[in-house]
Amino acid sequence: MYEKTRAEGFGAEVKRRIMLGTYALSAGYYDAYYLRAQKVRALIRRDFDQAFATVDAVLSPTSPTTAFKLGEKLDDPLAMYLNDVYTVPANLAGLPGISVPCGFDSRKLPIGLQLIGRPFDEETLLRIARAAEPSDCPLPPVLEGR
Repeated sequence: MYEKTRAEGFGAEVKRRIMLGTYALSAGYYDAYYLRAQKVRALIRRDFDQAFATVDAVLSPTSPTTAFKLGEKLDDPLAMYLNDVYTVPANLAGLPGISVPCGFDSRKLPIGLQLIGRPFDEETLLRIARAAEPSDCPLPPVLEGR
């Protein structure tokens, strides 16, 4: 069952990212990648801590572009990674983050707004997210009725 769920349950992109993570933690690469990454992680967290001394949340785009159609970039792994570039800092810093729709582009595809909050302050983050999300922002047709 374990092998079947891994083979069928994960798409190609998830499998690719698992393999990259496994490679980075493999023998011989631990010092080169993991330890350096931990140092960078501490610097990122410090920058967020400084920002949270004066603000309740950090707002940013969710991705560098508006949404793309389902399956449109499956053959371009680099484009897929680059679409995550704005969401990575919250994960590295161990901070709560949420993405909410904030409108639509000219192709009627959703635009995402990311909010990053203080550690363990999800309540404030969710209140801000609720206020930021347009009340007239309907779900895209693919998600209606779920």
